[in-house]
Amino acid sequence: MEYSKSMDFEWRVKWKDKEITAKEAIQKIIPSNRVFIDSGCSEPQLLTLELIKQSDKLIDTEILHFLTIGPGKYFKDKAEDLFRHNAFFIGKTLREEINKGQADYTPIYASEIPSLFLTGRKHIDVALIQVSPPDPYGFCSLGINVDIAKPIAQSSYLTIVEINPQMPRTLGNSFIHMKEIDYFVYNDTPLLEFHFEEPDDIGERIGHNLENLVENKSTIHVGFGDLPNAMLKFLVDKKDLGMHSHYLTDNIIPLIEEGVLTCRKKNFHPEKIITSFALGTKKLYKFVDNNPYIEFYPSDYVCNPRYIGMNKNMVSINSARQIDLTGQVNAATEGYRFYSGFGETIDFMRGSAFSKGGKPIIIIPSTSRDGEKSRIVPHLDEGAGVMLSRGDVYYVVTEWGVAYLHGKSIRERILELICIAHPKFQQSLLEEAKKLNYIYSDQMLPCDDKGRICIYPSEYETIYKTLDKERIIIRPVKTTDEPLLRDLYYSLSERDKYLRFFELKKEFTHSKTQFEVNIDYNNVFSIGAFIGEIGNEEMIGNATYYLNPKLNMGEYSFLVREDYRGKGIGAFLYQQIIIIAKEKGLKGLYGNIHIQNKSAVRIIQTGGYTKITPPKFPSEKELFYEVFFSKENSLE
Repeated sequence: MEYSKSMDFEWRVKWKDKEITAKEAIQKIIPSNRVFIDSGCSEPQLLTLELIKQSDKLIDTEILHFLTIGPGKYFKDKAEDLFRHNAFFIGKTLREEINKGQADYTPIYASEIPSLFLTGRKHIDVALIQVSPPDPYGFCSLGINVDIAKPIAQSSYLTIVEINPQMPRTLGNSFIHMKEIDYFVYNDTPLLEFHFEEPDDIGERIGHNLENLVENKSTIHVGFGDLPNAMLKFLVDKKDLGMHSHYLTDNIIPLIEEGVLTCRKKNFHPEKIITSFALGTKKLYKFVDNNPYIEFYPSDYVCNPRYIGMNKNMVSINSARQIDLTGQVNAATEGYRFYSGFGETIDFMRGSAFSKGGKPIIIIPSTSRDGEKSRIVPHLDEGAGVMLSRGDVYYVVTEWGVAYLHGKSIRERILELICIAHPKFQQSLLEEAKKLNYIYSDQMLPCDDKGRICIYPSEYETIYKTLDKERIIIRPVKTTDEPLLRDLYYSLSERDKYLRFFELKKEFTHSKTQFEVNIDYNNVFSIGAFIGEIGNEEMIGNATYYLNPKLNMGEYSFLVREDYRGKGIGAFLYQQIIIIAKEKGLKGLYGNIHIQNKSAVRIIQTGGYTKITPPKFPSEKELFYEVFFSKENSLE
């Protein structure tokens, strides 16, 4: 925001009785006071520096923070009883001191912090905040940080502000009047900036898995951290997204400029981005300045699960540090060491669960940065805090895929999580789960003939659209598809079972069916046709081949659920399995078809160089077919 010297002169003259120096401002604090310092990039730099200078005179002063990102300066050459810092969320500036016992941490939801002070349950003696210059009506904007700063400024005994012409004037419930300010200091200086890390290869893969979960017209929240922020880059192909998020970063700008983040389909604060604070660079600060499209509100409004849930299709994207096989999430500790805090994670996970069509999502790399430890574990580390209970977790995304846990049994969710763990840890996780009697004692995972875990071939995932525009997902089957395949088999009529299996099978138990989904994708390859979203899928078709290495051909079978026949799904499955078989180097497919299964015969005849051998005797009911992928092979 640009201000002329004359504008500065006018309001400074009008409110000259409130202007003091930084030294005088800090002298207003007396030992044992409780002092709040504005958070994030809104930290009042002049007042903070002066506070450090005068710290020797401020024994037993309690300093409250929400998020501190400035350089580590509070403890340098200082005794721990000069300032007793108390953080509601742990940034790297205070992390070491908190874990050394030199500072305090108060675990509390972001939505509940304001009420602590507004109700008087926790008093504030002095609030040090940063604001924009007042407008002609005397209102200063809290700019890029409204979160808990506004309610604390309104409830503090003494409110001292640092007025900075470079603070953007943001809109919403983001103003404080000069009459509510006891004193101010003037400081024309650039705001602090925050730079997020770019996603690495693992982050890229997580992003691609996540983008399939986010539907057009969803409203987005991203949790604190490099990884959630990076996920915004993977939403560029979406349409009419909205945003209701605790904080904003530079990554929203291209989404707005490209017409992705329009907020037109939001039903709660339509056509507005709702947030509490901004964390980024000068580019972001300039973008939010006087921008009517973006509104800032205190945390008790933005992070209130009731209001979050009023958004339809609310998608909350949060990171975690560890998740156990039953679904308990640790997002804020490393063993007994505190790492971050509750922040808004629980508020938004529960709020999005309340939302119609909402999706609470946890994103987590499958391993530690060095790749030596799995982040999906049999049990959380000793001392680790459970931020999200088993009942709070819906979607979990790693670079290896997506697991859906909500409403699933312990056995089901364990298999879901093992399947998205890093392959080198999957077998050990399976063995641990067996020791705990959580899963079938004979449970398998897809392995090759040497016992090595087989990696799910996501490159063979595709979409088939029927003539009536229904979207069918075609993908390789995996361990967690066992109940879906079993349901497909049980849905068949007696005639269909006979045509498929050449006998009237009545049982499709785990001990038999698991062999059909735990495959190595080389000697056996199976694809399924699926409808419904993750967590509510149904398998409505299946195609499989079993490699005969002597012939270098695959014995093939397929089926489609009765209510989905006549839509071209069987033919599409057949063409897909041919594509896969060709890429795997097979020279063809073969198998038996019941003589009455005329639709299957028609599909087979479209596959290539086909030879169908009729039965030799009238009592036989099976046609034998061979399909070769090249004319040369068919003549051998």
